[in-house]
Amino acid sequence: MSPNFETTQISTSHGMSFSAWVGGNADGELVLLLHGFPQSRHSWRLQLPALIEAGYRVIAPDQRGYSAGARPDPSDLSNYRFENLVTDALDIVAATGSPDRRFHLVGHDWGGQVSWGVASAHPERLASLSVLSRPHPQAFLRALKDPDGEQKSRSKHHRSFLSSDTASLLLADDASRLRQMLLGSGVPSETVDDYVSILGDPQALEAALAWYRASPNLDVPIGLISVPTLYIWGDADQTVGRAAAEATSDYLRASCQFAVLPGVGHFASDQAPEQVNQLLLHHLAAHRC
Repeated sequence: MSPNFETTQISTSHGMSFSAWVGGNADGELVLLLHGFPQSRHSWRLQLPALIEAGYRVIAPDQRGYSAGARPDPSDLSNYRFENLVTDALDIVAATGSPDRRFHLVGHDWGGQVSWGVASAHPERLASLSVLSRPHPQAFLRALKDPDGEQKSRSKHHRSFLSSDTASLLLADDASRLRQMLLGSGVPSETVDDYVSILGDPQALEAALAWYRASPNLDVPIGLISVPTLYIWGDADQTVGRAAAEATSDYLRASCQFAVLPGVGHFASDQAPEQVNQLLLHHLAAHRC
């Protein structure tokens, strides 16, 4: 990692303490990176050095439930309501000392869902939005409800995440099912170990699954997006089909770049880091804070 890069705890005004990677020029434009499931801040390990080298200030937290210091009781699903996840993103930025600071937001999977929520509710805070894999939520729901579409089949794993025994099944035999889920999607084995170092804790995994259980149909209140957006989708993504990906542009009012990565699956930051880095750096440079 970069010598300007460190692991730290970010304490927010709502009493949460997030484990995070923080680095780069303290006076540089801020980039907040939000990971998905079943991952952690480690999903950005190959993006942060490139962003730091380009002069940005970067923050990549383990999000609510993934961080031990930001893990309210997952049996109370109100702790994991979508609006709380959106608030966390703004709280983390505020904890840098500039509560009204504009910033660049990058999210993947569930982190992308949260990023759409921030962009919808607080567009004035963002200089740019970049989302990997996760379509605009309304585009996703449209594809999910299409009786002739394939998205319902691609999303069938969501139902299993609602079961009370999912965590124990995923973590049995040294998290063999969780490991195979990631390895089978093209995630390098050493990175799988990083993810399991966080989600191998049963409490962390239960909290991560609470995100799904608190929003079981993923129907969250997100409208048209007025922030310049980069949407990255791999055409081998097993969880997001082309219909949902292409429909995302219908919900964007600002400039949008739809970047398709041929042969790349759901975990683009792991599978095609150089392509992702190039796209991010170009997008951020075009939309300064």
